[in-house]
Amino acid sequence: MTQHSDGPASARRAGTGDLRLATAVRNPVPSEAPGTQGDLPRDRTQAILEATKQVGTLLKGNEHRFALAGSVAAYAHGAGTNLQHDADFCVRAEDADTVAATLREGGLEVRTPPEDWLLKTECFGQSVDIIFRLAHRPVTTEMLERAEEMPVESVLMPVLSATDLLASLVSAFSEHYCDFGAVLPVARALREKVDWEFVRRECGAEPMPAAFLFLLERLNVIEPREEQS
Repeated sequence: MTQHSDGPASARRAGTGDLRLATAVRNPVPSEAPGTQGDLPRDRTQAILEATKQVGTLLKGNEHRFALAGSVAAYAHGAGTNLQHDADFCVRAEDADTVAATLREGGLEVRTPPEDWLLKTECFGQSVDIIFRLAHRPVTTEMLERAEEMPVESVLMPVLSATDLLASLVSAFSEHYCDFGAVLPVARALREKVDWEFVRRECGAEPMPAAFLFLLERLNVIEPREEQS
């Protein structure tokens, strides 16, 4: 999970003016296709935000149920500074085909990777994942209904609630992946917005998530769980 340093406006570089909103992209010529590099902002954070806005506008325009997830969702909630990875969107598995069709109509190439829980595309040279299972938990209607409408720069879109976002990040910890340092700043920044009992119920029984929650307690990020009598 990564974070932003300067505000979006100060992060812009020459060239961002050539990026077009998704509503204007229909059967673009190859040199202008949003999946190509084109004239990208030199700042990686701004490039990822432009890709997020493009895909979010396409999904909103076709009234899909979705929510922004991952590092860009943390950014939207006010956590972190530098975006260095991809943009993640959550959709229900039953909506994956129609979402893919919308993205293709918008000029994006959609790929089905070997993993059976997501689709992949690229927008303005940035990777975008369309996810229908978060850390082995299916994306549900209830999860999407808990999403909050938030601005990603100038574009309003549904963003995973802080609680669901942290639950998805903590649930991903395992013996094969336990980068606590990447999630710790997000947990610190969003701690007041998170229902930590919900997070504990969702993933606290597993060893690595439990270890991370214990670390948060020792660092006084969250209150220790009261012992059950």
